[in-house]
Amino acid sequence: MAENSALTSTTGSTSLADSSIFDSKVTETSKENLFIGSTSYVEEEMPQIETRIILVQEAGKQEELIKALKEIKVPFVKMESVEEFKSLDSPEFENVFIVMDFQDSVFNELYKTDCRVIGPPVVLNYAQKGEPLPFSCRPLYCTSMMNLVLCFTGFRKKEELVRLVTLVHHMGGVIRKDFNSKVTHLVANCTQGEKFRIAVSLGTPIMKPEWIYKAWERRNEQDFCASFDEFRNEFKVPPFQDCILSFLGFSDEEKTNMEEMTEMQGGNYLPVGDERCTHLIVEENIVKELPFEPSKKLYVVKQEWFWGSIQMDARAGETMYLYEKANTPELKKSVSLLSLNTPNSNRKRRRLKETLAQLSRETDMSPFPPQTPKSCTKSSKNSTPVPSKQSARWQVARELYHTESNYVNILATIIQLFQVPLEEEGQRGGPILAPEEIKTIFGSIPDIFDVHTKIKDDLEDLIVNWDESKSIGDIFLKYSKDLVKTYPPFVNFFEMSKETIIKCEKQKPRFHAFLKINQAKPECGRQSLVELLIRPVQRLPSVALLLNDLKKHTAEENPDKSTLEKAIGSLKEVMTHINEDKRKTEAQKQIFDVVYEVDGCPANLLSSHRSLVQRVETISLGEHPCDRGEQVTLFLFNDCLEIARKRHKVIGTFRSPHGQTRPPASLKHIHLMPLSQIKKVLDIRETEDCHNAFALLVRPPTEQANVLLSFQMTSEEPPKENWLKMLCRHVANTICKADAENLIYTADPESFEVNTKDMDSTLSRASRAIKKTSKKVTRAFSFSKTPKRALRRALMTSQSSVEGRSPSSNDKHVMSRLSSTSSLAGIPSPSLVSLPSFFERRSHTLSRSTTHLI
Repeated sequence: MAENSALTSTTGSTSLADSSIFDSKVTETSKENLFIGSTSYVEEEMPQIETRIILVQEAGKQEELIKALKEIKVPFVKMESVEEFKSLDSPEFENVFIVMDFQDSVFNELYKTDCRVIGPPVVLNYAQKGEPLPFSCRPLYCTSMMNLVLCFTGFRKKEELVRLVTLVHHMGGVIRKDFNSKVTHLVANCTQGEKFRIAVSLGTPIMKPEWIYKAWERRNEQDFCASFDEFRNEFKVPPFQDCILSFLGFSDEEKTNMEEMTEMQGGNYLPVGDERCTHLIVEENIVKELPFEPSKKLYVVKQEWFWGSIQMDARAGETMYLYEKANTPELKKSVSLLSLNTPNSNRKRRRLKETLAQLSRETDMSPFPPQTPKSCTKSSKNSTPVPSKQSARWQVARELYHTESNYVNILATIIQLFQVPLEEEGQRGGPILAPEEIKTIFGSIPDIFDVHTKIKDDLEDLIVNWDESKSIGDIFLKYSKDLVKTYPPFVNFFEMSKETIIKCEKQKPRFHAFLKINQAKPECGRQSLVELLIRPVQRLPSVALLLNDLKKHTAEENPDKSTLEKAIGSLKEVMTHINEDKRKTEAQKQIFDVVYEVDGCPANLLSSHRSLVQRVETISLGEHPCDRGEQVTLFLFNDCLEIARKRHKVIGTFRSPHGQTRPPASLKHIHLMPLSQIKKVLDIRETEDCHNAFALLVRPPTEQANVLLSFQMTSEEPPKENWLKMLCRHVANTICKADAENLIYTADPESFEVNTKDMDSTLSRASRAIKKTSKKVTRAFSFSKTPKRALRRALMTSQSSVEGRSPSSNDKHVMSRLSSTSSLAGIPSPSLVSLPSFFERRSHTLSRSTTHLI
């Protein structure tokens, strides 16, 4: 028997959004004027129908499902077999069946009788949203394809198509026979046909049939959607599916690159002339004639078709990119006609001379042809005629204008040809680059373009209305503040911009194709984006040289002479500001690199006043800052020292939300030490048992005693002497002390039990490995331990000093080996402040080779 659930339900209400309800309301509204008086009668005659959920077999045992139904307050009963359906049938209820499996016999029986059937994921999903259950005339197992409209093309087997359509309906999708703008996805079994071409032109995603099957496999995942980009992109039809390409006219390097790209995009390649090829890709700038007569089935296309297909992530239409042979006969005819119009060789030579002279005046090193503004060709009342003998000052000014005009054209090309298309919404195949990558690449290029457009317009007006007394220096002084604002952000991050372009070109085939297409356009002068973006870096020095040349050709009495000097000085200040700002920016970037490389690095390391000075690779020789034999990296900043050790286990790569990957952190943070805590820097003498070693005498603020940190440098760069001097100089700067050299003290390795002889032995490495394994992973960093023998020696020396007795020969030997006795003492006896006076009294007992602590 059916087990009824006692659930509170409002009479006449339903949690199932049914379109029949809306239809009845429309009917009632349309008849409102005819049956105003009979409204109450209709309500009495029409019984209220309530939605009821019937849990079929295994569905009734799902506690999570029952809990969800209680949350959305829908009455439900359980049904064990189809025979019970007749006893549950009632005109008072609209029954909705929940079936766990849409392929068993119970589902088939319910489907044949036109019962409304849904799957558990539908209930769970809408219960989580707090929304009423959706109405569907077809069985609905999940909502993975809800709001998706699909169209199919290229399927020959009817059984396969019926199976796919059924699964789409079970996941909430809609099917359209004809392709139109409302279709969200085209499922293609081939890359031919009208539907495929329309989908490509509209930018509609074209999917493989496997997309539907794999989505059905994940039907029980509650938050899954088949339109998720990460999932959908796995099953998009690649641009060169069913294509066999061959390449003609390309260099070996280009051909290899294009063949690799072909395989990455789902195609194959064969040698030129193979009858199985479907496409012949031709380098139209090199190939003037095909080596064979192509068949009608072979598409002979320009290379733009190849890169365009990759960029739009779909096979482009071949008809727009067909290769056509150059019409050489007409070209020869035009050349012969040109020769007929030149009566004699003298006139030809004279014309050639005039042409070369004109080119030399109007062109510069830029591949972009100089464009004379329209205003230059128009007559103006205010303009003065150009003298027949142009002055040297006018010629330099004209060159300055032409180079400025070409520079503005380059900036316009960068923006219009590269930046704007990358920023456009609704790109075919989705965005080529992430917004952050676009911002990194182009930076403040639009701002630089705006400033130089104004400079060009002012120079143009000056050239058109030329007068020797006109001031060119005023123009650059006028925009000097704008130049300071716009150039540093771009120049400082140019290397990062360049690296981003190179990285994205390697990792993103669509961006690589985008660059290839644009580079072949005449506007680019066959230059790459990196080559174009370096122009702003070169522009200001070029302007400064032209202004210097202009000043040389300006008379002393000309008012512009002094103005040009100010303008040149202003440009130098801008370039100095850029260089200084760049130096600071690079130092800041180095800090970020340290933060990314060191796992657990404190956030307070990032500071505007801090910069990285030196990095040194070492090995720990004592118990601090970590176990003996550990590889330790010291990052010296201008006010602190970051101590990190090599990680024993490296985790996988880090991936940002925008898909950018970063290498895993190879170091583990140990301690960030202010340089003010370093009291002495000990230069350990070179011996047979000790090589390239040094030590730091440190007093942490939370500790009563000093701590000795000893290291061995593992590389010869920087030299130990240079490293220690550099360290002491920054320590002295931090504590506001002038005598940085007095912070260095030369010491014997025996005095502090420092040796490096066992660092590379196999036994020592095995011993260290066992020691690491036996210790706890969460061992805390401590400054409280000091070698006992050093403490005893320090105590003996301090006691002899206090008693005032003359030292014995044994005491002298102990004192000669000591480098910082009271500093190493674990008791509150003589501190660093009392060390100088103590060693001054006993200086005659120290060996001559020992450096005094001052």
